[in-house]
Amino acid sequence: MMIEERLAKILQMVEEKRVVTVLELSKTLEISESTIRRDLTTLDNNKKLRKVHGGAAAINGGFAAADFDVRVREDHHRNEKQTIGKFSAGLIKKNDFVYIDAGTTTEAMVDFIKETGAVYVTNGMVIAAKLVKRGCRTIIIGGEIKPITDAVVGSEALNCLRKYNFSKGFFGTNGIDVKAGFSTPDPTEAQVKREAFSRCKAAYVLADPSKFNLTAPVSFGHLDQAEIITTQLGSDSYKSHTKVWEVDVT
Repeated sequence: MMIEERLAKILQMVEEKRVVTVLELSKTLEISESTIRRDLTTLDNNKKLRKVHGGAAAINGGFAAADFDVRVREDHHRNEKQTIGKFSAGLIKKNDFVYIDAGTTTEAMVDFIKETGAVYVTNGMVIAAKLVKRGCRTIIIGGEIKPITDAVVGSEALNCLRKYNFSKGFFGTNGIDVKAGFSTPDPTEAQVKREAFSRCKAAYVLADPSKFNLTAPVSFGHLDQAEIITTQLGSDSYKSHTKVWEVDVT
């Protein structure tokens, strides 16, 4: 089978089923799993689909039904996350009271934070540890730890957040859609995001282009509630709903 034909068949399966596994593709197309993985990487790089752990999902109008382990997501779109993170870190100024949401893109931002004159509040376990190592004054909210994302969630986390008012907040998301807004698979995590979102004077959602035209089960904010920081989208459709920063990948 020619590579063009193979890629076309993979895309057809992804469009029909919305989410497929490497094993499904391998059995149906009678191609080795290693070849399928390489093809998925090619299609993901060309923004034809969204490569996820163990398979692929459709991009346009797709549905993100579940979270993937934080250690898996760290490797997805690494260059874009670092570029977005570097730009976002530059928005933090002295005396800011900053909220940083748990997530791999917000975690990438922490690696570029230089402003130690701000105070940082987070529900991310790894993020808190990184901030402390960088010499930042850091507050971690209390509550239940969600192992798959290393996020602190639950009623105690919500009560902690209600004490604060943030000058800036930086959030991750699983999906961005014109109708659904910003969304995530887990209701408990969505509650924490929503509460923190509402307490920010300025909110920023950090998301690589694979998150656009994607909807997860629970919405936590409308597009006009935050500015979006991403890389090149190739479309202006979201700019009529909110401010979109498109940062060049280095």
